[in-house]
Amino acid sequence: MIIAMTSEHQAGPMDRFTTRSCLPTDHPAILRAIQTWWADSRDETAARELSRLVPRLFCEHFGDTSLVIEGEDGELAGFLVGFFSQRVTDEAYIHFVGVAPWARGSGLAKQAYEWFFQTATANGRHTVRAITSPGNHGSIAFHQRMGFTIEPSEHTVEGSPTALDYDGPGEHRVRFVRDLTATPSATLR
Repeated sequence: MIIAMTSEHQAGPMDRFTTRSCLPTDHPAILRAIQTWWADSRDETAARELSRLVPRLFCEHFGDTSLVIEGEDGELAGFLVGFFSQRVTDEAYIHFVGVAPWARGSGLAKQAYEWFFQTATANGRHTVRAITSPGNHGSIAFHQRMGFTIEPSEHTVEGSPTALDYDGPGEHRVRFVRDLTATPSATLR
């Protein structure tokens, strides 16, 4: 049984959002969101390819470790897809995160990550891992602000240590790790 944490926040702009565990019925909305929210950085075909990184199985089998964030009108405002490692039993992994363009800058991504950290800790997980593309400088900076460190690599792409061919030929990735037992840095407060 997974202990899913409730999201807690102080009164303010976050009050217009609600958070809950991901359900299989959320999958179509998440796919549409990926295809439209990333349209500003890639063409329609590339956005559709990106949406294939979140198959329905994540909503069906990892719903208790994945989060859906909705606006007051029930519109999808953000989501986080994560899971606990089956092989490394003290680790968790954040697979995919998205925030609607209209909700960016509201703290939703930070809230989603903090929820995942709390859920992981409550379930005996002490380490969280994530990856991104070397060219995604915004993602790299965000992960570092959230207390992640970049895992060392003998290769550097676009200024970041990078695991070459990590996800297949030409699919290089920057790998992140966050120790949940460490004292949070000042950037998280």
